[in-house]
Amino acid sequence: MLARPETYRCIECGLPYRASGFWYYHGDLQRGPAYWTDRGILCSPQCSLAHHRKRAAEGTLPQEPAPDPLEVRTVTRR
Repeated sequence: MLARPETYRCIECGLPYRASGFWYYHGDLQRGPAYWTDRGILCSPQCSLAHHRKRAAEGTLPQEPAPDPLEVRTVTRR
């Protein structure tokens, strides 16, 4: 049987979610990643700072907090 590909990865270094070294909210995998942005998840404080510096240099820092990337959102029909 084939292993399923990891859906979530750090957008800075590519470390897969659930890999050794990934930081979780309050250290609990079930609570999701400790760091994320509107562009995806980040694995550690180091990647979070690197991403912030990159976005600041680009002039693309978000103006409001990003929604939790693992939170299930309901889709409404029009």
